[in-house]
Amino acid sequence: MIDTTVFQNKTAVYYTLGCKLNFSETSTIGKILREAGVRTARKGEHADICVVNTCSVTEMADKKCRQAIHRLVKQHPGAFVVVTGCYAQLKPGDVAKIEGVDVVLGAEQKKDLLQYLGDLQKHGEGEAYTTATKDIRSFAPSCSRGDRTRFFLKVQDGCDYFCSYCTIPFARGRSRNGTIASMVEQACQAAAEGGKEIVLTGVNIGDFGKTTGETFFDLVKALDEVEGIERYRISSIEPNLLTDEIIEFVSRSRRFMPHFHIPLQSGSDEVLKLMRRRYDTTLFASKVKKIKEIMPDAFIGVDVIVGTRGETGEFFENAYEFIAGLDVTQLHVFSYSERPGTQALKIEHVVTPDEKHKRSQRLLTLSDEKTRSFYVRHTGQVMPVLMEKTKAGLPMHGFTTNYIRVEVENDPSLDNKVVNVLLGELNEEGTALKGTILS
Repeated sequence: MIDTTVFQNKTAVYYTLGCKLNFSETSTIGKILREAGVRTARKGEHADICVVNTCSVTEMADKKCRQAIHRLVKQHPGAFVVVTGCYAQLKPGDVAKIEGVDVVLGAEQKKDLLQYLGDLQKHGEGEAYTTATKDIRSFAPSCSRGDRTRFFLKVQDGCDYFCSYCTIPFARGRSRNGTIASMVEQACQAAAEGGKEIVLTGVNIGDFGKTTGETFFDLVKALDEVEGIERYRISSIEPNLLTDEIIEFVSRSRRFMPHFHIPLQSGSDEVLKLMRRRYDTTLFASKVKKIKEIMPDAFIGVDVIVGTRGETGEFFENAYEFIAGLDVTQLHVFSYSERPGTQALKIEHVVTPDEKHKRSQRLLTLSDEKTRSFYVRHTGQVMPVLMEKTKAGLPMHGFTTNYIRVEVENDPSLDNKVVNVLLGELNEEGTALKGTILS
């Protein structure tokens, strides 16, 4: 039994790097601490506990994690510092040596962080608690509210794919999930708390069901029946796991939005093979075509990595032309970062940093063109928008069903409400359509 009296009236700050899954898990950690008597520190207040949830998807991510830890140690002198997440799992010894760090928790330990906090006394050097990747087995549930209106429901964790460039399977462990019944229960609770939108998160969510004998499609159908939730979004799903039956179901669903995020990573079949991806460009193009045939206004976001080992100039040009020809809405562009222990390091052709930057800029420009075209095509339409609160004096924003960002005059009473909006022209920054509220 954990003695929680030591946590009474203590304060904490939280810092999260990386994916939506990390943000969801940080929120759950915050809930655990709140229930033990810890409140979130106010702005400018020195916290008693600092929690850093890290990412390790790139070398830059590792660097940002170290910077964040140093900054929090400086801002909150004497605070008990807890570091968890992917960087903590992959490099626990290195993290534990960072000045000011007290406890490092791996993927299996983060859900039980209270038992590792002791009496919150600093002892001069950090202690690391991790489990070998092959032994990471448990699934820690998480359905937590973000800073705005939506909830993030963790449906799956870990990955069995072992792509040549990626360390996530080593940081997160093998694919695993909770039951559909438990997911439905959490969605019902979110609805009871006033939630209207839920984003399904995970590492490889299309792989849902491996540990329970269920399927992601079964999960989607079950969640669609939950009363009170008006919108679901599928955060990211592998193209080979995005089945036609899922696409068709979304097209006729009242609650699953016409919004897909599909990782492509490269538009070159040769590079996809080097990456050890489980599809080719023909399959990817067929998924985009299927979506657009039955949902012409669907938003499709696509992940792309540039400058991987083996991506010659010719392969990149082929990839660029393929992506340019896709009817997608937005590109999330990442520059390849070498990760220790990955199979990609055995590939000989290396792309220079300067060339990576040039390729990245070309794809970002292409993305801007596609997004702007998609937005402009919807001007003059009336669409339902879920509004999000913002600071006084600033425009209020929200998203349409198909994820167009909309800007309207600030009205706090509209927070977390769905209203019909007449979509106008792009704002000055080109980041949203100006809207007029009709009802």
